[in-house]
Amino acid sequence: MSSTLPSTPPPGWYPDPAGDRQWRVWTGAQWSQLTRPYGLLADGDLGSRLTLIQALHRLVRVGIVGLFAGLAIVVGVLAHWPGTAHPVTPTFALIALDAGLALLIIGTACFAFAGRELVGRWSPWTFVPGVNLMVVNALVTQRLGGRPGRRVASESILIAIFIAQFHVQPWLCIAPAIVAVGQSSWTTSLIEHLSGPATGSSPGAS
Repeated sequence: MSSTLPSTPPPGWYPDPAGDRQWRVWTGAQWSQLTRPYGLLADGDLGSRLTLIQALHRLVRVGIVGLFAGLAIVVGVLAHWPGTAHPVTPTFALIALDAGLALLIIGTACFAFAGRELVGRWSPWTFVPGVNLMVVNALVTQRLGGRPGRRVASESILIAIFIAQFHVQPWLCIAPAIVAVGQSSWTTSLIEHLSGPATGSSPGAS
């Protein structure tokens, strides 16, 4: 399949660029093998799968980066809050804290929507910051056949050590980065699993 569209469209169902009379899923990065003939696009299972793929894409592109960047900023600012051993200026502290909290809210919202799509309904845990992060992490790992308990435990320990010890061990800033990379990798793998193998490199008609 060739590339001709001037810009990358959002994930969704599009007419098959190969010219066949069917819909094909564009994941946001590549064409998948998930197809349905014209007229069958309203199928509930297909619609829910596409919605889940879109939520996971949003999680990878915005949610994971936002949440862990926000966490790092908030922890860093609090470690250097005015009155501590190595303070920043009050103005900078307030601006950075607000930015970090905003990123945390955006990231948490993305995890909430991803959790909702993974289980098919809203649950109390989807609204709890931190909890939705770990539950989504466990659900993604479970769907890929991994060991969710071990993974959630190890990443929770890394984050806890970072929060507790960053003020004396600044090098621990690598901890949230490690967790973020791992979550992005697992989530991307699930997206590929749900979408099927790629049949083309970019959207467009042949």
